[in-house]
Amino acid sequence: MSRFFRSTSDTESESESSDNDSFYDEDVTSSEEEASDNDDDQQQEQQQSKKSRFLRGDDSGSESDDDEEFGQRRKIKSQKDKRLDDMHNATNAIQNGRNNNDWTLILSEFDKLSTSVNKATTGFDKMPFPKFYIKLLVELDDHIQDTTQKEKAAKKKINAANGKALNNMKIKIKKLSKQYDAMIKEYKKDPEAFMQEDTEAAVATPSAVESPSTSAPATPAVDNDDGFATVGRGGKAATPAAQEAAENKPVLVRLREIMESRGKKNTDREAQTTSLEQLLKRSANSFQKILVLLALIASRFDLTIGSTTAMETKNWKAVEAEVNTILEIMEGDASYVVCEDADELDNDDKDVIPAKGEVVKIRGSIIGFIERLDEEFTKSLQAIDPHTPDYIDRLRDEPSLYALLVRSQSYFEKHEQLAASLPRVIVRRLDHLYYKPEQVIRSIEAAARAMLPAKVDTKLIVADSPAQLIHELCTFLYNQTVSMLRTRAMLCHIFHFALHNQFHKARDMLLMSHLQESIHQADVATQILYNRAVVQIGLSAFRQGLIKEAHACLQEIQGTGRAKELLAQGIQQNRYGQQQVSPELEQLERQRQLPFHMHINLELLECVFLTCSMLLEIPGQAQTGPNSKKFISKPFRRLLDFNERQAFTGPPENTRDHIMSAAKALASGEWERARDFILAIKVWDLLPDTDAIKAMLVRKIQEEGLRTYLFTYASYYSTLGLTQLSTMFDLPTQAIASIVAKLIWNEELAASLDQVSQCVVLHQVELSRLQELALQFSEKAANLVDQNERLATPPTNRNDNAQKVSSN
Repeated sequence: MSRFFRSTSDTESESESSDNDSFYDEDVTSSEEEASDNDDDQQQEQQQSKKSRFLRGDDSGSESDDDEEFGQRRKIKSQKDKRLDDMHNATNAIQNGRNNNDWTLILSEFDKLSTSVNKATTGFDKMPFPKFYIKLLVELDDHIQDTTQKEKAAKKKINAANGKALNNMKIKIKKLSKQYDAMIKEYKKDPEAFMQEDTEAAVATPSAVESPSTSAPATPAVDNDDGFATVGRGGKAATPAAQEAAENKPVLVRLREIMESRGKKNTDREAQTTSLEQLLKRSANSFQKILVLLALIASRFDLTIGSTTAMETKNWKAVEAEVNTILEIMEGDASYVVCEDADELDNDDKDVIPAKGEVVKIRGSIIGFIERLDEEFTKSLQAIDPHTPDYIDRLRDEPSLYALLVRSQSYFEKHEQLAASLPRVIVRRLDHLYYKPEQVIRSIEAAARAMLPAKVDTKLIVADSPAQLIHELCTFLYNQTVSMLRTRAMLCHIFHFALHNQFHKARDMLLMSHLQESIHQADVATQILYNRAVVQIGLSAFRQGLIKEAHACLQEIQGTGRAKELLAQGIQQNRYGQQQVSPELEQLERQRQLPFHMHINLELLECVFLTCSMLLEIPGQAQTGPNSKKFISKPFRRLLDFNERQAFTGPPENTRDHIMSAAKALASGEWERARDFILAIKVWDLLPDTDAIKAMLVRKIQEEGLRTYLFTYASYYSTLGLTQLSTMFDLPTQAIASIVAKLIWNEELAASLDQVSQCVVLHQVELSRLQELALQFSEKAANLVDQNERLATPPTNRNDNAQKVSSN
């Protein structure tokens, strides 16, 4: 091969200098071999330079990059060096905090250091345990003790933030001292020898109670398949030997390991739950069982991710059974009490055996578990289609939940330290009862009593009848200092009275409580309850034939056109051109929705409201004239005008069409047709005692038809016989005379009643121009005063509450 086609090297340059006289060597074969050898050497050098340019400390020319132009060479650090630098920086910052007595800085830097140590000493690329971390733990422990003694002796206390950080550091150091107890003892025995040992000899492991999240086995478990092992989450080898070792640990030690790994990354929640279930089977005494059950219930709640996802029914029933188990254990063993304000136990993973008469307080919240269980039950009902059998099957779990509420109430009554939880469980119990009829309340009470042991009894609630039960529950809440509980108890009581046709008592309670003046300041759930109570009062008034009172109550909710949203029974769809609601607000609105079995029928509500509006608006329109702008019910007048503008009106199809047709028939004096249209509405069958309500409606239509007839045709007659009116409207003569006398007394009809001749003498009174102008002026003045009052009055009406509900 020619040398002109070969790469130039040092050997080639020497050969060229020694042989310049000819273009070819004398021995062609030897030159070709020499060229091939040089090519191989050059390829090896190139490969070695490619590999060595990324290696630390290589002397190849690849490191002579552009950084040499600035007078410095580029330093490349390994991951291990970077981690050590971060640890040393955190240690220096902690030392500065110690010099300045800045415990806030010490706490933040210590958390960073602990996190770095955990990451560096676990996994496949773990490094030897940094022994300066043990030294730092000992020094911080001594410094905390010195600072605590100085603080007690000093007159001036440290600030709140620094004191809180000091307490947190004290807890962390105490916990880590137990975890690394073996190495701390070795360091205290001979600090210099401990720090001078070869740190790469072996990976230091914590004591026997080390957390599984911060430790790795000293020798990885290897199967027989070519040295490979099955690795689970977190880089830990899952072998039968390791699992057996974990299962053979003491119950409290294993429980602490599981609790320390709770909430950390790559933690298998289902595996934690399974481990806790096995621990519960191994628990030997009440103390161990209570601790494991508290952890197991919290672990089951952790399985439900997100605020919108409903808890699985299987897990829900398991939690319910476990809460009952805790109550059963504490009912049988009064030495243990679970309360929220208990101090953390310092038992070194050993059983706490109380002395005779001593009560051990365990930190936990039974009422918190029960409230979460109740919320998950409501959330599951929201997620299920109410028109399927699944909803009925899920609703059958309510008696067991109610029995748990009764049992917890009985337990809280017997312990003074749990008195704060008593109002919370009673208001939950009241929420399950206030909207139910008396027959259903009796059934759920009987079912709950059958599920509970005979020794469970309550001294606060001893009522037998449903009405007395609701009264005692509400009376207990009236005596509480929390205003929200008193407000909800009052509204539940009002709702219950209205549901059972005690309209006047419910109305008087609402007016005397003055809730309508301050309800706009309450939370959204309480506002929804207020709306439900007002609507139920209106329905109660209608059932008793009080048309004006029913219309006044229902006007606040139904008159806004947003009854579905105000009663939390659906999401109002935005019309074209309206501002779109953000997804977050819409999600909050969906979470507030009531379960289907608590709904108030919106079609029935609309039917009652429009019927009351018809019975009031048609006689009023006949009295003031067709061109009058004065109206009683604006929504009804708008619907009536729209119906009259229709070019063709067919037979009525829905509830609204029936009421509009009845209104037009009543305005023309045809009360029989109006009666037929109203009675043809099928929604009346949803009301209790349907026959009595229909008879009441017929009588009201007859009376309002008579008033409409008198207002419309009074100018065409001079006298009207009572017998004739009785025949026309199918009313007794005494009822006709009573209605006419009331009209004359209220100066609504210019007439006189002649009892001798049994007739009504009508007076034709024509108003002068001055009187007409005076009436117009009085109407305008009244409208002006009304508008001024609305502007001056604070926004306490339902429209403002509706805006608040939608905005929240």
